[in-house]
Amino acid sequence: MTSPLSLAASRRIDGRPVLVVTGEIDMSNADAFDAALTRSAADGDRLVVDLGAVGYLDSAGLAVLFAHGARIELIVNPVLAPVVTFSGLPEVVPVHGPAPGADSV
Repeated sequence: MTSPLSLAASRRIDGRPVLVVTGEIDMSNADAFDAALTRSAADGDRLVVDLGAVGYLDSAGLAVLFAHGARIELIVNPVLAPVVTFSGLPEVVPVHGPAPGADSV
């Protein structure tokens, strides 16, 4: 059973935009994910994309992340870390693990 995609845009205390993503990112919702990244990164600041609660990321989701690579940085969980690393995304985008004890940014 798939987990529905949830996208929540906000700002950190320092004013940087954050997009907190939960659920699964796949070809069925990659367009919605792409649109949310475009909206959230519109002001020119580097967008923090928190994938800490994402349980699945397929090639369509990776393609969206690569397309926005110049404007984003990622927070990934241990489940996604191997996929993100193997894809080569860390060569294009700053990638961080979650802060100890933190659910999101």
